[in-house]
Amino acid sequence: MANRKRNVQLHFMVTDHERSLIDEKMEQLGTKNLGAYLRKMAVDGYAIHLDLSDIRELVTLLRRTSNSLNQLTKRVHETGNIYGEDIEELRKSYDKLWETADEILCRLSSI
Repeated sequence: MANRKRNVQLHFMVTDHERSLIDEKMEQLGTKNLGAYLRKMAVDGYAIHLDLSDIRELVTLLRRTSNSLNQLTKRVHETGNIYGEDIEELRKSYDKLWETADEILCRLSSI
């Protein structure tokens, strides 16, 4: 044991579900050596950190647009009139929404 190449032991706990996922991935790779698999994933595996700020902006735009639409609908029901300015504001809001969604989808497709 004194001549071991790997002399530092790591220990961590997983749930039954996580263990079954690990087993499935090992099977997909065709390996049965858990230690080798975990070492390889810890050293060479990918950890992806997603910046979701664009998605948050998209959700904010969705909320604003739906609120504007709801207010417009309420006003039309109350007054029986619809104004061109309101429609133009709503159209601009939808344009910004689709522009932002398109930018996000373009960036995601390049990953």
